[in-house]
Amino acid sequence: MEKFLPSRYRVYVLSIAGLIVSLPLSVAYDLAYWVPAAFAVLALLGTYDLIQRQHTVSRNYPILANIRYFLESFGPEIRQYFIQSDTEERPFSREQRAIVYQRAKNTLDKRPFGSQLPMYEPGFEWMNHSLKPVEIVDRDFRIEIGKGCKQPYRASIFNISAMSFGSLSANAILSLNTGARLGGFFHDTGEGSISRYHRQPGGDLVWEIGSGYFGCRNPDGSFSEQRFVENAALDQVKMIEIKLSQGAKPGHGGILPGAKVTAEIAEARGVPMGEDVVSPAAHSAFHTPVELLEFVDRLRALSGGKPVGFKLAIGHPWEWFAIVKAMLETGRRPDFIVVDGGEGGTGAAPLEFINRLGMPLTEALLLVHNTLVGTSLREHIALGAAGKITSAFNIARTLALGADWCNAARGYMFALGCIQSLSCHSGHCPSGVATQDPRRGNKLDVTDKSQRVFHFHQNTVDALANLIGAAGLKHPSELGPEHIIRRVSKNEVQSYLDMYHFLEPGALLKGQTGHAVFDKYWPQADSSSFDPPQLIARLRETKLQ
Repeated sequence: MEKFLPSRYRVYVLSIAGLIVSLPLSVAYDLAYWVPAAFAVLALLGTYDLIQRQHTVSRNYPILANIRYFLESFGPEIRQYFIQSDTEERPFSREQRAIVYQRAKNTLDKRPFGSQLPMYEPGFEWMNHSLKPVEIVDRDFRIEIGKGCKQPYRASIFNISAMSFGSLSANAILSLNTGARLGGFFHDTGEGSISRYHRQPGGDLVWEIGSGYFGCRNPDGSFSEQRFVENAALDQVKMIEIKLSQGAKPGHGGILPGAKVTAEIAEARGVPMGEDVVSPAAHSAFHTPVELLEFVDRLRALSGGKPVGFKLAIGHPWEWFAIVKAMLETGRRPDFIVVDGGEGGTGAAPLEFINRLGMPLTEALLLVHNTLVGTSLREHIALGAAGKITSAFNIARTLALGADWCNAARGYMFALGCIQSLSCHSGHCPSGVATQDPRRGNKLDVTDKSQRVFHFHQNTVDALANLIGAAGLKHPSELGPEHIIRRVSKNEVQSYLDMYHFLEPGALLKGQTGHAVFDKYWPQADSSSFDPPQLIARLRETKLQ
């Protein structure tokens, strides 16, 4: 039997047989027309499977293969809700998401029966407490950015990271900005520029300018001073951030298909409606480190003296060193720098970019902080950081590594109701957060979600205050590498101070670092170019190394 009718075809054959038998019976007795209809649908599906040529599995397993595809379609949800443990981060654990949901809803965020984390496994981290804890009354922690500017800004220690209108729905942007206004923290626009939904609530904005110069571009895609001044003059815009690269897809441009360029997106970005929009991988307004700093000064002057800085994910260390050398040689410097970790990413990016491109936040932040300390520039430049920050401990460890403040994107998405369905790129976001489908996005209630954004910020900062108070500190600025402890093996622990190499102030200027990356690449970095040093250039010319 198997030789003449393989078992993989039997469902298809039975469907045809069922149709042949049930159809006349239904007609004769005027009963159960749905039975032959069901057999007909299965028979048609099996016939299509056999004649199509794209899916070999479907041709070999007509009808049956579709069951496999159906189950595969919600495999991530099955794993997330029924298989993964509460502490397994893929990319955020259920425990991490739950604490955001509870703080956003302003409900009880306590846990019973002790930690579920593996405290004796390498990589576990904690803070040491003090026998002389401090009660912190003023919990409105702020950092002044742009101290030498005409319009400096006092930023909250925890803010909304870059997410563009176009990636997020209109109601999501409205909710985020309303929450930012209620809580007195800033909302980074993302490179999609300032939309009507950013402006309507009136919350503080950091305007991010990417290589597409959206909101400040000429028709040919180049930078427009006139358009820049129009937006930068808005009282709502507190700072301007030049995006050099981002953690999700560093060194990668993109194309927004014309079909997705709606009237509202075209209005915000200053592009023609319905036409493809290109974001180049590199900027056209500058090409060298010195030109970058000249562009920073230019934007500061055009904005009327508002703080101007840049965001970058760290890649080749000599490129970052070249920027710092340009600061030293020209006397020009940004008011702030935001370090984006390679683990970042709210939307879609190629798998290799997500997993394998760009330096993770810990190493990136250490490199940037150490370089600024080693060149005696750190006290002049405020330092922000972003990368999987959802809790008070995440903030504390990031500040201990050298940051002045933290930004979060996905944490605030969770506050909006994101369920980590991993469908941000499809337009089918079930929570109405990462979609441009109004039938989905309009279901997101702005009044409710803006309160959740506000409460998430407030309760997370309160948790940070409790954490540092228990450690005997009065302000997050007192956090240092000595406060964070990591288990490096079953029987050994180290503080960040002992684990990582921290430069002394001015050490790079004196040529005394004792750190391989600095000793190797700092002397060869060139303030006039992002090109690799001769050592690296020679290595690229041959495999005989």
